[in-house]
Amino acid sequence: MRLPLIAPADLTPQQKSLYDDMRKGITSNFNAFKVLSENGALMGPWNPWLHEPGIGKAIWDLTLAMTANAILPDNVRQIVILVVGARFDAAYEIYAHIAVAEREGMKPERLASLVADLKPDDLTAEETVAFDLAYKLVRGGTLPEPIYRRAVETFGQHGTNEMIYLVGLYAMVSTTLNGFNVPVPERE
Repeated sequence: MRLPLIAPADLTPQQKSLYDDMRKGITSNFNAFKVLSENGALMGPWNPWLHEPGIGKAIWDLTLAMTANAILPDNVRQIVILVVGARFDAAYEIYAHIAVAEREGMKPERLASLVADLKPDDLTAEETVAFDLAYKLVRGGTLPEPIYRRAVETFGQHGTNEMIYLVGLYAMVSTTLNGFNVPVPERE
């Protein structure tokens, strides 16, 4: 880990405001995995965001907007996020979203395929569209027209937009996690 965890008692006023906002949002939206150290410091991508609160707040606001305006089913969102995490080999992202997907009932065989950067053989039609879109986008270049059209036909324009933004958000999260070598806590 390249950035030390910041204990709540050591936060600047700007960091404390962001910490309080993130902690509140984490409690309601990101509670399937460990996010706090023993002394209350935020782990995962939240710690680097606290180190740069001006940037961290903007990323956190985007994360909240993506959550508040979500229309995609949770299984579709998790497939997109895990495809991104696998492509970037972002250990904390994979850890966290495996926990979320397990809580939502995703089977171990499917999870194993996703985190191996492989397409599971048991995807529904919707999940296949989500996988294909995310898989292609994280490899760079323009999203091919047939994939884009299938996404719009399946999820509508707003849902397609959400998937594209979700890929971008979690690519940024993955880059943050990898750039700062954020460790994975022990599973409880």
